[in-house]
Amino acid sequence: MRHALVVDDDIDSAAALRTLIAGEQFTVAVANTLRDARRQIALQQPDILLLDLQLPDGNGMDLLADPELVANSEVVLCTGHASIETSIQALRLGAADYLVKPINLKQLQGVLSRIMKPAVLKAEMADLAAQLVQGGHFGHLWGKSAPMQRIYEQISRVAGTSVTVFITGESGTGKEVVAQTVHDLSRRRKQPFLAVNCGAIAPNLIESEIFGHEKGSFTGAERQHQGFFERAGGGTLFLDEITEMPLNLQVKLLRVLETSRFMRVGGSVSQETDVRIVAATNRPPFQAVAAGMLREDLLYRLNVFPIQLPPLRERLSDVGLLAQHFLQGISQQEGPVRRFTPAALDRLGTYPWPGNVRELRNAVQRAYVMATGDSIDDSWLPGSDQATASPARAATLPDSADGDAGSDAATLAAGPAVDLQPAGPGASVTLPIGTSLAQAERLLVLATLGHYNQQKERTAAALGISIKTLYNRLKEYAADSDPRPAPPQST
Repeated sequence: MRHALVVDDDIDSAAALRTLIAGEQFTVAVANTLRDARRQIALQQPDILLLDLQLPDGNGMDLLADPELVANSEVVLCTGHASIETSIQALRLGAADYLVKPINLKQLQGVLSRIMKPAVLKAEMADLAAQLVQGGHFGHLWGKSAPMQRIYEQISRVAGTSVTVFITGESGTGKEVVAQTVHDLSRRRKQPFLAVNCGAIAPNLIESEIFGHEKGSFTGAERQHQGFFERAGGGTLFLDEITEMPLNLQVKLLRVLETSRFMRVGGSVSQETDVRIVAATNRPPFQAVAAGMLREDLLYRLNVFPIQLPPLRERLSDVGLLAQHFLQGISQQEGPVRRFTPAALDRLGTYPWPGNVRELRNAVQRAYVMATGDSIDDSWLPGSDQATASPARAATLPDSADGDAGSDAATLAAGPAVDLQPAGPGASVTLPIGTSLAQAERLLVLATLGHYNQQKERTAAALGISIKTLYNRLKEYAADSDPRPAPPQST
């Protein structure tokens, strides 16, 4: 039977916690001081140590100052309030989790069900380090470059804790793969991992999808619906493109992060949730705050443990390894085994990859399909000598998702004077001082789409946004340039 040690100077609180833990098939010991806690640990090493920070003879963190004392115990801090400071403190102290007083039974059960000895986690990290040396991958992530080594170190540090992770990086850099790796190395690995693209859900449905809804809460709600917070119970919820979430829902998300409670659409009773949040965005977070796309208070609540993914152009030494990995997977799926020629690998290693790892994977798949023999040369690989758009093309207004975007003149007339330089490797957009963020974004999107010959996927990748977001922007621009009068508003 597993053993727990409760260290708390509040006798009533310690007694209540002891009863709750004993009901989960644990033996339980209680210590009211640091001195008593050290004695209890010497008598029997606990599987889990629930530690109050404020004690009569010192601070609970003094107990963690001796790593050998708690080396084989999972440490959970008990605090009177949840905050970013608490999360950071728990991480720095080496704690796996923290509970907010008064202790909630459901959250306590979740913590007890996820117990893993630190030695087991250390052994797993050692195995991953060996795989990195031998095979060039760390879990689902591939690459040996210095920037990726730093990412692996961060993941190793944060995976075993419960703190919120905020992943930033350009589109296609592998943010969801990082989130999946964090989950797979965490104590929540046996529970669900759910990924939600906040930019791919219709604005009128996103609240229901995330928080769920009650039967009859709106037209078409014929049954109760569990949202992502309920379906990810005990596991990890990955919120991708968080800056695409409507601001009114960002307020509700902030409330959930602070209280671990939410309410279904149309509901009157709040629900408890026990999920770990990993969020991501392809926009610079503070620029998103300045543009009014991300609440500042939510940013600080999410940004407990930031991970910044490097673009592929900053780790070109990993391209060959990644390409070989993708090629091996395609060969296993399709049948014929093919290999890259030295010229192909040279081409892959010098191309800047504006679409990052996603573009590389697509390029490898295309080259595999187009190859006529066992070897893949550089004939169908992207390179610096690809045809680029003409200067006039770069200023052309692209078609919207519906195929009707209005005229170029109507679009460009809506913004300030802009200098569109010739397209090519050094293409640029020059804007006068005083240009609003909205106007600058509009002109950059249109010029980039023209630069890539109306190829929306490459444009989205270059801009660091999703294809869904690009389509939404183009629809907005087309609507702004529509000369037809707006329909009368009902009263």
